[in-house]
Amino acid sequence: MSTNTDISKLDDLIHTVIDSIKGFENSAEDVPDGRFASFFRDMARERREVVQTLQAQSRALGGTPTDQGSVAGTLHRRWEDLRSALGGGSDKAVIEEVERGEDYLKEEFERAMNDTNISEETRAVIRSCYDSVRRGHDTARDLKRQFEGAM
Repeated sequence: MSTNTDISKLDDLIHTVIDSIKGFENSAEDVPDGRFASFFRDMARERREVVQTLQAQSRALGGTPTDQGSVAGTLHRRWEDLRSALGGGSDKAVIEEVERGEDYLKEEFERAMNDTNISEETRAVIRSCYDSVRRGHDTARDLKRQFEGAM
């Protein structure tokens, strides 16, 4: 186990969670009738706490944690902005995108928790953050199912 491996894994997760924050903020603005805006803002706030926890662990290990999302996340948000501008921004479409992003984030955290190359200390921090990720994922999944059931 290497401190550099831990820092690298933490930075990967930080990028992804920052993408999640920005996605929730975009979704709060894009949802057509605003009925999910409060949920999206709450999730963005909760994810900021996750980023702070991951950044603190990186600093404790001697890292200089990022405060930027990924290029892929930025490109995805621009695509969503374009789709919304072209009339594809229904509540259902926004919820589907949020749920898709939550699937990805949850998988990233699960991969990190199963990485045998990171220390138990870092794994414990990641696991504590995973609770928030799982709650957000499950809520987004349930919202998506509500839309599917309404069809």
